[in-house]
Amino acid sequence: MSTIFEVSNLRKNFGGLAVTNDVSMSIAKGERVALIGPNGAGKTTFVNLVTGNLAPSSGSVSLNDKDITHLSAMDRVKRGLVRSFQVTRLFYEMTPEEHVALAILQREGKTSRIFGNYRHMPAVMEEAYEILHILGLTELAQLKVSEIAYGQQRLLEIALALALRPKVLLLDEPAAGVPQSETARIEQALDELPADLAVIMIEHDMELVFRFAKRVIVLAAGAVIFDGLPEDVVQDAQVRAAYLGSYAQ
Repeated sequence: MSTIFEVSNLRKNFGGLAVTNDVSMSIAKGERVALIGPNGAGKTTFVNLVTGNLAPSSGSVSLNDKDITHLSAMDRVKRGLVRSFQVTRLFYEMTPEEHVALAILQREGKTSRIFGNYRHMPAVMEEAYEILHILGLTELAQLKVSEIAYGQQRLLEIALALALRPKVLLLDEPAAGVPQSETARIEQALDELPADLAVIMIEHDMELVFRFAKRVIVLAAGAVIFDGLPEDVVQDAQVRAAYLGSYAQ
């Protein structure tokens, strides 16, 4: 598989502290990767660096063999690097249909038309419902967000990310705060994501990690301490000591 996303010797210093310490990794088209690590490992800082919300002290980020290290967060989104957020950022009086249509129009630079008659735009409507179908939200398309379950709101957040046509999707704890009874719905939706989309999931739920990921990267103290197969991570002594603890016993 060809590399679509690459980070080389990425570093971020806050004063004398290296919060991200020479992190390197490459992700291939279509890969399913979990990024895990203990609290304070530097996961959030790393994600903020690669998405353009923080400037690195050194190192580089590339997408499709193009250096994007100094691009703004919005320009990275336009290039295909899209992040979903750990906490939903939705408009509770709007419907899923309106949310996804707005995201499509935003991608196309036509946001002024969202409050016009976007339903008379066949291409927008067709794409919106294709995305809603992938996430299992078609039957809820006309309900207000305030009327749908929290787990379904998390699915809508992923739908908004897909509407931006990512090449690399960063999922920030997609099951955070979701009742156990609804996590199966999120897992099913993750299985329905396009096969050629590279997905990096930041997650604490190890059961979900092992079911989703074909590869696991572990951060601890700002550095990569493991990069390999899920079945190998629980056997790694350094990972057990730094993070997994009793889970790996």
